[in-house]
Amino acid sequence: MNKIKIGYFADGPWSHLAFEKIIEDKSIEVKFIVPRSDSQDKTLEKFSNQYNVDYFKLSNVNDEESLKIIESYDCDVLVSMSFNQIFKKKIIELTKYGIINCHAGKLPFYRGRNILNWVLINDEKEFGITVHFVDEGIDTGDIILQEVFPINESDNYKTLLEVAFEECARMIYEGIKRIQQENFTIRKQSEIHPIGMYCGRRGEGDERINWQDNSRNIHNFIRAICFPGPKAQTYLGSEVITINSSSFISQAPNYIGKPGQVLSKTSEGYLVKTGDSFIEILEVSKKLKIGKVLK
Repeated sequence: MNKIKIGYFADGPWSHLAFEKIIEDKSIEVKFIVPRSDSQDKTLEKFSNQYNVDYFKLSNVNDEESLKIIESYDCDVLVSMSFNQIFKKKIIELTKYGIINCHAGKLPFYRGRNILNWVLINDEKEFGITVHFVDEGIDTGDIILQEVFPINESDNYKTLLEVAFEECARMIYEGIKRIQQENFTIRKQSEIHPIGMYCGRRGEGDERINWQDNSRNIHNFIRAICFPGPKAQTYLGSEVITINSSSFISQAPNYIGKPGQVLSKTSEGYLVKTGDSFIEILEVSKKLKIGKVLK
């Protein structure tokens, strides 16, 4: 089997397990590592020293100077793992096999950002991981391989991250091997759905609970942004209260009340009125008083 030469555009924990898996295979030669230009990721830099792999930042991977640098390494394929720049036509066409990316979404659905948050917010029962070729769109390239993983009632953002870190590493490695062996078939995303969907980036201020919403949506929202996310937030007067988990009470009756009102203390948290019924909030940052209304 011929050795395959790759360039690694990567950042953060998404890329660490994948690199460790890739570097163990002596038939794969990692020619360089390019982290995000604003990266504080010291792990990739440590890997570069440990394995004698060139490491450098590029403020714009698409400019002529960057293209010359990348071309000089004579890679067969470029690999993207949690990289944050958009690859344009010239860099896509720079190597024999182009660029492949691993996306923690079931393409063509859940393109875009913060996918593991959004699948929980949308009460999905599974999430996908897709290895695909990069084109000039955002997460629109041809699919090399795709797998789906169940979302259980006990899952939250933390547990989905743990699965995604492991499975993305395994799948991007498998994608590289399929290309190395020239043993792959592609599937166009339009064959799955003609349009697909996109998710926007979540940012500061998106953590606030809307107590007017129904209990199921609020529960999904809380588990979608639990630690290591920002945690759901609510206000008691001007004081910020954070909530890291909740329990959905499926048989709680629907009735009219004051959404956000603290109804009762439980052994582990509090019952709070929602737009339809009530939920139990857990891991709350402050003791609450019965009758107070959270906003």
